[in-house]
Amino acid sequence: MTEIANISVGIWGAFLAFVALMLALDLGVFHRTPHRVEPKEALIWSGIWIALALVFNAGLFAFWDQIQPNSAYTNSEAGIAFLSGYLIEKALSVDNIFVFLMVFSYFKVREEYQHRVLFWGIIGALLFRAIFIALGAVVLEKFFWTMILFGVFLIATGIKMALPKSKEMDLDRNIVVRLVRKLMPVTPDFHGEKFFVKIDGKRWATPLFVVLLVIEFTDVIFAVDSIPAIFAITENPFIVFTSNVFAILGLRSLFFALAGLTQMFKYLSVGLAAILVFVGGKMLYGYVEKAVIVDWPKFPPMLSLAIIAGILVISVLASVRDSKSNAEKAQP
Repeated sequence: MTEIANISVGIWGAFLAFVALMLALDLGVFHRTPHRVEPKEALIWSGIWIALALVFNAGLFAFWDQIQPNSAYTNSEAGIAFLSGYLIEKALSVDNIFVFLMVFSYFKVREEYQHRVLFWGIIGALLFRAIFIALGAVVLEKFFWTMILFGVFLIATGIKMALPKSKEMDLDRNIVVRLVRKLMPVTPDFHGEKFFVKIDGKRWATPLFVVLLVIEFTDVIFAVDSIPAIFAITENPFIVFTSNVFAILGLRSLFFALAGLTQMFKYLSVGLAAILVFVGGKMLYGYVEKAVIVDWPKFPPMLSLAIIAGILVISVLASVRDSKSNAEKAQP
């Protein structure tokens, strides 16, 4: 935990205050009244979140030596590590969007209530990921050999992601849904944007609360992949946490911006699989570099960033090209 201790309380506090302010503005000002988020609004907010992440990234390039004095990273290495982690998390979050769409469709959640579910889901995601990142930092510091386990896990996950899988979803059999229905009564119908209602003096959960828990559980599952993936890029908890936070904060707007375009990303899952295999291999390389062979050449951070960005660009371009080809074939 020495890397965490080397960041001043003031810097941690300032960043967390910024996150709290943005969340308060989001729900308390811009989305006080439930409404359907139009693509234009979503694209604007996506641009805002990406711009904020890039401004923060520029700050790391310029001031990292002041943020964490005596760090093992130079300013440029810290900036590249953040950008690499942000790209990985942003790319993996697109997979979340596919699942969120299926969940909302399965439970027939009205569009004007989807933002509320995602907002509170992301609050939970931030808390859980903070816990995972702190645990990951402790484990890697105390038991460095676990890099081998994380690396093998990421490679196996990448291979599994590349394999064909069923798109069908039976959420009535989901463990979270069954547990909630067993522990508390759930109303058969939605009650607006409420998660709980009182009926005859008895507290009932609504289907919207069930959806929230499913979304939360889904993000925890995704975090099991994404957190080790970013630790493969950098072991600095501050960079891991901040890159995660910026990607997660932009997830809602990204969801509404891409909700109608998911079919255009046919090959993205293949690209994500390749990225997970790459970062898993990089984690194994890092273990050899630090624990096995003296003077083993360090894997250049810029090369990691170039490989990750290249895989994403190729997979997106291939998806768009395939989508256009199919559209042309469908024309009479």
